[in-house]
Amino acid sequence: MKTTTVQNIFRIVLGLAMTYAGVTHLTVAREEFQAQVPTWVPIGVDLVVILSGIVEIGLGLGMVFLKKYRAQVGLALALFYVLIFPGNIAQYIHHRDAFGLDTDTARLIRLFFQPVLIAWALWSTNALKWWKNRRS
Repeated sequence: MKTTTVQNIFRIVLGLAMTYAGVTHLTVAREEFQAQVPTWVPIGVDLVVILSGIVEIGLGLGMVFLKKYRAQVGLALALFYVLIFPGNIAQYIHHRDAFGLDTDTARLIRLFFQPVLIAWALWSTNALKWWKNRRS
C-alpha cells in the first residue's frame, strides 16, 4: 500500500512522539504514568509503566523505520491505544492528577483524544486498507 507524503509525515511524527513518550515512561515521567494504571491490573504499577514504555518505544521506532511493515505496526499501535484506554478512564474516575490534568473536565476531554490517536495510527499507515486487502 502506497502512502502519501502527508501520511508519511504524520506517521513519522506519531512514531517520534511515541518513542519520546516511551522514554519518559522509563525516566522523567514515571510517576505521572503510574497515576494512570488502573487498580485492577494484577501486576505492580511500576512494572506496568516500564513494560508499556518499552512497548511504546518499539512501536514508535517501528512507525518511523519499518516501512515494509508500516500497516502492521499501525494496527499494533491502534490496538495498543485501545488497550491503554482503561488507564485514561481510571485517571478520570479516580480523579488522579497527572500531566497537568488536574480537573475532571481536563481528564474527561483527554478521553476524547484516544480515538483521534487510533485513527491517526490507522490512517497514516494505511492499515485498514492493508487489512481489507491482505487476502487478495
